[in-house]
Amino acid sequence: MRHLLSSRLFVLSFLFVLWFSGCTVPELRTASGSHHHDFIVYWPVPAKDGELCLAVKDNIDVKGLVTTAGSQYVASTSQPAARDAACLAIARERHIRIVGKTNLSELTLSPSGINDYYGTPRNPFSKWHQIIPGGSSSGSAASVETGLADITFGTDTAGSIRVPAACCGIVGLKTTFGLVPLKGVFPVEPKHLDTVGPMGKDVAHVVQGMDLLERGFAARYAAAVKEKPLAKQIKVGRLYLSGTDPKIDQAVDAALTRAGFQVVPLNPAFKAKWEAATKDGNTVAAAAAWMSDQKYAFKLGVRARTTAVILLGRILYPGQYQKALARRPAWQHALHQEFKKVDLIALPTLQTTPPAIPWFGRIALLEARVLSIQNTVAVNLAGNPALAVPIPLNHEHFPMTSLQLVGPPLSEAELLNAGRIVEESQKRSR
Repeated sequence: MRHLLSSRLFVLSFLFVLWFSGCTVPELRTASGSHHHDFIVYWPVPAKDGELCLAVKDNIDVKGLVTTAGSQYVASTSQPAARDAACLAIARERHIRIVGKTNLSELTLSPSGINDYYGTPRNPFSKWHQIIPGGSSSGSAASVETGLADITFGTDTAGSIRVPAACCGIVGLKTTFGLVPLKGVFPVEPKHLDTVGPMGKDVAHVVQGMDLLERGFAARYAAAVKEKPLAKQIKVGRLYLSGTDPKIDQAVDAALTRAGFQVVPLNPAFKAKWEAATKDGNTVAAAAAWMSDQKYAFKLGVRARTTAVILLGRILYPGQYQKALARRPAWQHALHQEFKKVDLIALPTLQTTPPAIPWFGRIALLEARVLSIQNTVAVNLAGNPALAVPIPLNHEHFPMTSLQLVGPPLSEAELLNAGRIVEESQKRSR
């Protein structure tokens, strides 16, 4: 209960700072260089020739282009990148077609994916209201769903790949911390949290994306499929968290049953540790925003909403950042112990369906709500990999939600094998 109250206090602090920043939902869409709200820079493909199309989140350096980090101020004051980010090395060697730099939340700091300057990518499930695309890799997810890119590279500090993947109905992989080099990536918390990972419309495309980020990954994946081709060979620990929409829990349970995994419930003691790690992960991520981005606070062109998030980090950094990091080894040990009993852990990526963007009024409530419904940051604090996979949902407005599978360090191939099984079981049930 103490950890739950602490998490609520964190969200209330986040809400307080945002509310008094005076920020509204501007949705200005004024940037002149934006061909499509999924992209900040986009090079249309003349014709479908079967060549793989890769898009890169615009906090990752591409030689010759300004890395904007989704910010008007950064775009107007920065020089073009002198070289590619290290994570693009394999893609360049293979002459992969890069079709553009994708849109994102300003400085990667908004969980909703809204961008006040470049416009907000459209969530494919939007009808009467615009649904959040999820942040911060909002354009990366939306461009995959619209077919403008086959694969995108996103970044994930507290859920920034998995949350937009869940919102837009695609597959997203948060990689093991330290697996993919971060040189040339706009930092938030590069010492403990930041990761680069692939996003795609299905598991097969994400496997291709991982093979562009890690040498020899395709062979590792093939070995994982050969070792455990059937779901009954995989033991999955099911984590239930308080506050989850019952329909989403039902969808996750149905997906696991349909796939045929060995499923065992995880005990309440582990749930309490997960909730404590969520609180600590949010603290570390927020404090990191201050450490990395304090120079941007109050700059002309930096939105008040972004400055508010940076200032929240200023509040948390002095007393809470080091304490949260000091508890990190115990959390990593707790996960390690669970993975002695199960191969993977399963839970929803989001506790509810993605909320709509209000037409009028402040967005403080929206951002705080998105922060409270994502089940992602505890994984970042540990450094483990996690996969978000779309699954069917019986809901009046949303046809799908997202299953999050968490694995031991360096288990990306095993996670994608499990994701493959989930996908195939859905195809059989149609």
